[in-house]
Amino acid sequence: MKELLTYVARNLVEHPEAVSVTETAGAGETVLELRVASEDMGKVIGRQGRIAKEIRTLMRSVAQRKGTKVSVEIVD
Repeated sequence: MKELLTYVARNLVEHPEAVSVTETAGAGETVLELRVASEDMGKVIGRQGRIAKEIRTLMRSVAQRKGTKVSVEIVD
């Protein structure tokens, strides 16, 4: 899961070396925190949050296939 999110984020941004994903196990769900360079934040979020929404949808569908729950948080 972490690797997939890292791959997707690195292909969206101008500074792929600044992408980092932190995985935290919560109560019945895994939380993935995505950090990117400040100038790439708009590319990850997209207009009206469309890209961020699609990233979350993709990660939820992959997690559902594995029988787990996941949430993605984009952190400054």
